[in-house]
Amino acid sequence: MTQNEKLAELSAAGVSVWLDDLSRDLISSGDLAALIDTKSVTGVTTNPSIFQAALSKGTSYDAQVSELAARGADVDATIRTVTTDDVRNACDVLAGVYEATDGVDGRVSIEVDPRLAHDTDATVAQAIELWKIVDRPNLLIKIPATVAGLPAISKVIAEGISVNVTLIFSVERYLGVMDAYLAGLEAAATAGHDLSKIHSVASFFVSRVDTEVDKRLAAIGSPEATELQGKAALANARLAYAAYEDVFSGDRFDALVAKGGRSQRPLWASTGVKNPDYPDTLYVSELVAPNTVNTMPGKTMDAFADHGWVNTSSIIGLGGASQEVFDKIAALGVDFTDVFEVLESEGVSKFEDAWNELLTATAEQLTAAKG
Repeated sequence: MTQNEKLAELSAAGVSVWLDDLSRDLISSGDLAALIDTKSVTGVTTNPSIFQAALSKGTSYDAQVSELAARGADVDATIRTVTTDDVRNACDVLAGVYEATDGVDGRVSIEVDPRLAHDTDATVAQAIELWKIVDRPNLLIKIPATVAGLPAISKVIAEGISVNVTLIFSVERYLGVMDAYLAGLEAAATAGHDLSKIHSVASFFVSRVDTEVDKRLAAIGSPEATELQGKAALANARLAYAAYEDVFSGDRFDALVAKGGRSQRPLWASTGVKNPDYPDTLYVSELVAPNTVNTMPGKTMDAFADHGWVNTSSIIGLGGASQEVFDKIAALGVDFTDVFEVLESEGVSKFEDAWNELLTATAEQLTAAKG
């Protein structure tokens, strides 16, 4: 099959194209395999909202839920079984990509229960459990970058488990994430793990930053504030990439490279454009740099395949200009510390809400299956 030219160009520029979606229908229909062949897809990310949508629509899961109900499975066990089955099967679809890229791509992510976002030990325990249940080397366990999540990241990496760190909004927290990753690699090396088999990405959320900052700039209402709308998210991501370059070119990481360690790639998440006034491929076209990942909802991927552009001058060397944008916004009275606290709190809450909706819907399905 022929790859879409625009997505192939993006991939050639060093951006791994991952799909931010998964369902049983996507796997069983062959559509996921087709995306690998035609849209340069080399990975898949999931989250509680994605699973909630998948399990609440159609009949793809009915037979398995009925079987689990007959076996007396409770709600949590049912959700764990159906989601890990989907992720395992997706891992198998992407196994060829995993082998061809020496484990860099071909990855599928599954998230720990969002209700554990502020519990370090419970997060570690479930991460280990999910790793064992899925039992595929190309799995990534998603752990949120909360204060409690940071030590969990280190502990899970130390076990030789690959991790996708999610819900990162600020460069300050991102620095903590990279430190946690390096600490985990150091502990893994001490424990005798093969560092070359441990991979990680850091999911830096993009569009939600513009949504929150734009709201505050609109409330200010001055011409200067209006001029700065739509600029915070890209500036934030560019500052994050500059931090990545700094951390993963230092002596601490060099010592780990000598033992087989790999860098933790930045992953641009929340790349679907929420403001209809902005180009619908903005957070893809303007975040192009080597050794990055962009995980896109299907709608954004289709838009990029149709009319996206690849701006290879969109990140590297723009740290200074991006800091100027931040300084100007802050000078107008936007409190970035509060912005990032709000975004993290809302992010955790949204995933908790989706998970609770999933629990409710699954409980109803189990009850119906038992008659």
